[in-house]
Amino acid sequence: MASFVVMEPPGRAAEERAVIVRDGFHILAFLLPAIWLLVHRLWLETLAVLLAGFVIGLLGAWWGSGTASLASLMLALFVGLEGSALRLAALRRRGWREWGVVEAGDARDAEIRYLADIGPGHVARDTVSDAVPQPPVMTAQRATPTRSGPALGMLGYPGRN
Repeated sequence: MASFVVMEPPGRAAEERAVIVRDGFHILAFLLPAIWLLVHRLWLETLAVLLAGFVIGLLGAWWGSGTASLASLMLALFVGLEGSALRLAALRRRGWREWGVVEAGDARDAEIRYLADIGPGHVARDTVSDAVPQPPVMTAQRATPTRSGPALGMLGYPGRN
């Protein structure tokens, strides 16, 4: 199971536009660092990687191609390992907030767990227009609060941080 960080944008209806970022090594970011960064709209990070590649090329002309190859490999490894952290940092700079961490097998399961945790009425509430009067909704009240979790109750899943 992988860990996924859920980021919510500022403003209303944030749950509908939440972004789920897998935490871990990204093979495409390792193989094609600048293109992977551009796909994820990380402009400053792409510029930094391109400048670092240019500097590595200049240093390779002075110290030899072996040094340049090793430095290029290290740069690609850095982007592969830290790609998700770079993406999360860019979202935080844009005002997004971290909702929490979800453990799941893939991004679709992580989204399902996130939506199940925020509740069914949470997303639909913001989509209804304020101009149209809505009838009151009757909800059943429980005497004791319940917690969603695994079937046996032996292991917990990380929720909000």
